[in-house]
Amino acid sequence: MSVEQVTQNADELHWFKSSYSGSGGGDCVEVAAGPGAVYVRDSKATSNGPVLQVGRREWAAFVALTAG
Repeated sequence: MSVEQVTQNADELHWFKSSYSGSGGGDCVEVAAGPGAVYVRDSKATSNGPVLQVGRREWAAFVALTAG
């Protein structure tokens, strides 16, 4: 897992806001699936904030743990 600035392709990704994000705009997370990884960012810092890059296998394990 790595945290990096993904500026070259972040705008090309199709971002989805988490259904767990509150309507008040406080704790919002966006997720996008790329060809080799899943990307996570803070929806309040979309243009200049860091992007967490997670491998697809690791993301699937995370979702399986949190879905229970």
